[in-house]
Amino acid sequence: MRRWHGALALAGTVVLLLTGCVPPHGSDGDLTDDWPALRPPRAFVPAAGACLPRISVVVQASTYDTVDCARSHLAEAIHVGTFTGASAEADTRPEPGSPALRTARAECDQRARQVLGGDWRSARLTLNIAVPSSAAWRVGARWFRCDLSETDSIDNTRPVNRVGSLRGALLGDSPLAHRCFDPKLIGGNLNYMAPVLCTEPHRAEFVGVYEERDMTWAEFSRANAQVHRRCMTLVAAFAAVPVNSELPYRAGSIFYPPSQREWEEGDRGVRCFLWSDDRKLTRSMRDAGPQGLPTT
Repeated sequence: MRRWHGALALAGTVVLLLTGCVPPHGSDGDLTDDWPALRPPRAFVPAAGACLPRISVVVQASTYDTVDCARSHLAEAIHVGTFTGASAEADTRPEPGSPALRTARAECDQRARQVLGGDWRSARLTLNIAVPSSAAWRVGARWFRCDLSETDSIDNTRPVNRVGSLRGALLGDSPLAHRCFDPKLIGGNLNYMAPVLCTEPHRAEFVGVYEERDMTWAEFSRANAQVHRRCMTLVAAFAAVPVNSELPYRAGSIFYPPSQREWEEGDRGVRCFLWSDDRKLTRSMRDAGPQGLPTT
């Protein structure tokens, strides 16, 4: 009896297995031709217009994160562009000093002006470029991202946390814009620029930015006299006074150049400030004219 039951159970199992192999009604029995084709994998590209909880020079999909711009954040991705031409065909991603990264920087500068409503270098802002990881570049990633951040001051350009988008931030009377300063000196050397209201006593005022395109970094680092002359033309235009032999008696200049890393990436903007050595000012020198900025 045990052998019979065992044989019956085995026979039943065989029947079930055989039954499972019978094609269902309407099927051709080929399990490989009825599945929809898989979509090709999509390469990771960061989002433009997103706010970011951290600063990243190299962005990886595994650590990518965004936050609502109404919450505290360190940067805002204002634009995502694409490397093209020979740089896109290269085996390695563009590095600082490369023509491709300088081209990307120029595109970021232009987009930043559109987003902000003005030149980011005229305010407590900094612009950084983020690129894919080397591994992502090898499998086809060719994007770059332009990130804007608010900074603490003209002297401390490290990004600080902020709340709210920077879109339109330089339109109108922006609290981020550089205006008047009371420079603090140590032994005749500039220590830091303390921002003040232009109606308060001060000795410096932001007058603009000029682009230095004709020098290498090594040449630029030795060209203080030339940079001063370029800034003095901005001082004269800002204050509406002539560029002549009397100009040095009306005002001097303070200038803030980009860092070497920024220079090699393509940022050649020099920030220029009017400097009053012999007297405190209590108003903006914009369009002050010769009477407002006398020689004595």
